[in-house]
Amino acid sequence: MRGSMKSIVLFVCAVIVTGTVAAGKSSVDQKRQDIRKTAAQTLDRLYEIQPSAKSAINGAAGYAVFNNFGMKILIAGGGKGTGIVVDNSTGKETFMKMVEIQAGLGMGVKKFHVVFIFDNHSVLNQFIESGWELGAQATAAAKVSGQGGAYAGAMSVSPGVWLYQLTDEGLALELTAKGTKYYKDDALN
Repeated sequence: MRGSMKSIVLFVCAVIVTGTVAAGKSSVDQKRQDIRKTAAQTLDRLYEIQPSAKSAINGAAGYAVFNNFGMKILIAGGGKGTGIVVDNSTGKETFMKMVEIQAGLGMGVKKFHVVFIFDNHSVLNQFIESGWELGAQATAAAKVSGQGGAYAGAMSVSPGVWLYQLTDEGLALELTAKGTKYYKDDALN
C-alpha cells in the first residue's frame, strides 16, 4: 500500500512539473501577454458577477489577479498558477507565480481565479516584495464580507487585503486556496 501511495504522489508531482517545463517554451513577452489577457478576462467576469468590485478595485492602492490550476489524487495534491499585480497609482505591473500544496482525502482537478484587492500601498508592497502565504491561519480568518457595498462578495484575508475567488459556478463563498504561496516571477520581471 505504501508503494502505491508513493507512486501516486510522484505522479501528481510529475504532472505539475511537466506543465511547468512545457510552459517554459513560450517567449517572455508571450507569457506576459497571456497573463494580461487572462487577468482581463477574469476581471470582466468578476465585474459581471459582482459589479461593485470594479469601484473597489479602481479605488484601491492596487490589485492582483491569479489563474490557478490544481490536482488532487487520494491524499496528495498540488497546484500552480500565474498572475499579475498592478499598482493603481503608477500602473506598474509585477508578474508573479503561485504554488499550492494540499493534504487530505479527495480526488479531482480544480481551476479557479483569485483577485486580491490591496487597501493601501503598505500591504501592496509587502505582497510584491515579500510574497505571501495563504495557510491555515489566514484560511481560518477568512470570512465573507458582511459590509455590502464595494466589498460585497469579497473575503477579508488579512488587514487591508480582500479576496474574490471565482470558480466555474461564480463567486466562491469559502476560501479553498489553502497552503498557497505567492511570489515574484523573476523570469518575467
